[in-house]
Amino acid sequence: MDRRAFVIVLAGLFAAVPGGESTAERGRQPAVIGILSPWLASESPTAAEAFRQGLSELGYTARDGVRLDYRSSEGHDDRLLTLAAELVAAKVDILVAATVPAIRAAQQATTTIPIVMMWSSDPVRLGLVQSLSRPGGNTTGMASLLFDLGAKRVEILKEAIPKLSRLAVLFNPTNPAVREGANQTAIGAQKLGVTARLFEMREPTHIDTTFAAILQERSDGLVVVPDAIMNVHAARIAELAAKNRIPSMWGGSGFTDAGGLISYGIDEKQHVRDVVRCIDKVIKGAKPADLPVEQPTKFWLVINLKTAKALGLTIPQSLLQRADQVIE
Repeated sequence: MDRRAFVIVLAGLFAAVPGGESTAERGRQPAVIGILSPWLASESPTAAEAFRQGLSELGYTARDGVRLDYRSSEGHDDRLLTLAAELVAAKVDILVAATVPAIRAAQQATTTIPIVMMWSSDPVRLGLVQSLSRPGGNTTGMASLLFDLGAKRVEILKEAIPKLSRLAVLFNPTNPAVREGANQTAIGAQKLGVTARLFEMREPTHIDTTFAAILQERSDGLVVVPDAIMNVHAARIAELAAKNRIPSMWGGSGFTDAGGLISYGIDEKQHVRDVVRCIDKVIKGAKPADLPVEQPTKFWLVINLKTAKALGLTIPQSLLQRADQVIE
């Protein structure tokens, strides 16, 4: 996929589009969906494939349905506002924003183009929408709750490693939602009698020095708070954790695929498909202000037994039986 934008033409859009015209009235021109993301599509293949599948499931096939304009900040949140402005200038019909910094950039760039949120954590608490039932404004979409599960992740890691006593919490402080997730993780650890220390990682170049600090603290467990930087560099982080024999807990199954020990979060593929379903409603005339923000109903527990074996860990059978996926 192109590093700046890609175009996919799909069929089936004959219903109303933003602005009141139907695609037939516009000469059957495809609706344009702008996607604003902190990472490249090639760096998140699972989400990209789920997006394509979601469109296909709704009947959008390779004819004249929608055109996607993809812009990536490549992990640099300070570029998001400029990219959002580019999508507005390109006159996209819908703007899909992935992660809280991208959503905020999109909201600064336009108050009229419908915005559909993806990976939005708690959008009410963060001020992205007025309420879940009636978002107001031009923004709706899916809440991910990725940052509200910190305490539960510590609880699961403690169950896997009963002797856990010193926990490192790795997060990107430039994202306020991520900082909140890190604080919640530390509070959850304290309630379990586990000492937690927060470690900031603002740039990929900080990975090695951050891990040196984690080792100096003699951390015997690691929780990685979900973020674009962590997503893009999951393999390197998982490699360093395994090399230094630190069991790691993550926020999504893509991280256990990369070698992390355990992940607990939403079903990423379903989340993206739900976002596509929301896009479909907006394309067909639903107003974002009146379209409720949906929350996940299922959380996905994945355990990587290959990593556990490499770390010399025996995962309790009670935890394995609750896992939705076990990587062997």
